[in-house]
Amino acid sequence: MKERIRLLLEDALPLVDFDSDFLFSELDSLGVTTILMILSDEYNIKLESKDATPRNFKNLDNIVKLVQKKIEES
Repeated sequence: MKERIRLLLEDALPLVDFDSDFLFSELDSLGVTTILMILSDEYNIKLESKDATPRNFKNLDNIVKLVQKKIEES
């Protein structure tokens, strides 16, 4: 799942370093919105702006954990 998410996000946001441990600081509001929309569509989950916290978007691993949690809840 992590590699699939990486590929999706790197295609949409090629200038963002998804290996960063401070990923949230590299994203602007459009980048955050893009990530939420892509992952919502790909995994058929509901991600909202309240999910876009510095903790959830700290790095790629945390984004994967967020997606897994949302899948389990649905």
